[in-house]
Amino acid sequence: MNLLRSLAIIVAVTAVAVTAMLLVRRRAPEGSYFQDGDRAAGVFGVLATGFSVLLGFIIFLSFQAYDDTRAGAENEATVVAQMVQTAQLMPGGSSEELTGELICYGRSVVGTEWDAVAEGRLQDSINPWGARMFTTLAALEPTTNSEQSAYDQWLQQSSDRQVARNARVHTAAGIIPVPLWLGLYLICAVIFGFMLFFADSGEGAFTQAALIGSVAVVITVLMLLLGFFDHPHGEGLGGLRPAAMERALRVIDAQVAALDLSVDPPCDAEGTAR
Repeated sequence: MNLLRSLAIIVAVTAVAVTAMLLVRRRAPEGSYFQDGDRAAGVFGVLATGFSVLLGFIIFLSFQAYDDTRAGAENEATVVAQMVQTAQLMPGGSSEELTGELICYGRSVVGTEWDAVAEGRLQDSINPWGARMFTTLAALEPTTNSEQSAYDQWLQQSSDRQVARNARVHTAAGIIPVPLWLGLYLICAVIFGFMLFFADSGEGAFTQAALIGSVAVVITVLMLLLGFFDHPHGEGLGGLRPAAMERALRVIDAQVAALDLSVDPPCDAEGTAR
């Protein structure tokens, strides 16, 4: 979430709402447009309660999706780091080749793939290094029991990695459907419009501004939070970053050094094939 942009939106929406209230107040009768204030307050309570319950429920579900995305990124990074050890037991002297491809997979997640997720254009694509590792694996023929066990373990870890990746990228295009957004914006407009009927020329301008301004701030903040949970990736405050995979890459480098492997990853720092 971009904090400055969010503050600007809150200020702008509140200013528009306050200005509208003060303009309506000029011609409003004393006591507001409602002859029965208690009845009007009851209707507003129904509107506000329905909106708050609906929005709260949506934010709760969106936060769950946010947490699933974060957990998916953590699990994916953990599996990638574990696969380095499995690669050392694979047949045909393929350990260094598979290790290099795992490093490239992690680099692509941190580099080009994470940017694509933040821009909402990754949900239908695959990681090219995942496909390349499968091609490498398909050419292997395990002969010993340990090689067969490592081969089976690699297949299971590849499946776990893909499941975790799916959890990480499933919020790329947003999880809240357009009709729901339209419904929420319509309810917001109804609430603001209803508030204008509480304009009262007998009350002070500051009181009237505080009346609608507080409602505008609360609703705008809640809608901004919902927008953040709908697209949690990015550079802003609280946005998901590839910290788990960056940590996994450092762990892989330490493993490579400890095993004294000669690994030359076939990619650049962004995970693009050389």
